[in-house]
Amino acid sequence: MDDQRFSVKSELLDNYEDYYAGGATEWRWLSAQAKADNVVALCGDKRNQSVLEVGSGDGSILKRLSDMEFSKTFFSVEISNSAVEAIRKRNIPGLAECRLFDGYNIPYEDNRFGLVILSHVVEHVEYPRRLIYEASRVADQVFIEVPLEDNARLKEDFVFDSTGHINFYNRKTIRQLVQSCGLRVLDQRTTNSSLAVYRFANGWKGPAKFLPKQVLLKLSQRLATSLWTYHCALLCER
Repeated sequence: MDDQRFSVKSELLDNYEDYYAGGATEWRWLSAQAKADNVVALCGDKRNQSVLEVGSGDGSILKRLSDMEFSKTFFSVEISNSAVEAIRKRNIPGLAECRLFDGYNIPYEDNRFGLVILSHVVEHVEYPRRLIYEASRVADQVFIEVPLEDNARLKEDFVFDSTGHINFYNRKTIRQLVQSCGLRVLDQRTTNSSLAVYRFANGWKGPAKFLPKQVLLKLSQRLATSLWTYHCALLCER
């Protein structure tokens, strides 16, 4: 049953309404490749018959997973009309349905899916536990990935910008968040953005920015994530 106490603020809805009006971009596609690879890496050899992505953006992760034949059937829910339109235009093989939802109440029955994906979504929502509860209601397993922005570079005071991040995590707080929702963490990994992403964002300076972060991450995750922003992915189950 829908819980009307939870809704997305109009300011946030307005921010995302035309966010994907330009359709797919090279930046999102490059970023999505590593995010999809994390889904596959944590799920191992298991291939889910039915996968739901919540907050699919322009559909880049779904497209990558479809190309990798990760699942036979994909579903998507989004709060943004521009995202739904962008995803439908991609004609992703295996995408059975893409629809709008209110941001918290997932419009499917209990245990409908094998896996729900929340990739770079939880940092955007006002009530993250509510959305995680809903994800675990409709699926046996939940994949969550967030940027680890609770580090030395995090500003003292919050200022909203168009990226829409309103929650900031480190490796411990995101793990404890999902555990506080009654989920068991099956696997967890911390990764850097790909070299291709650094090259796209920084041109010839990309490798010089990528390599120190990559080396430090391999030497000490604790030190690396205290200094710079990385990505943390978790595979969880009820």
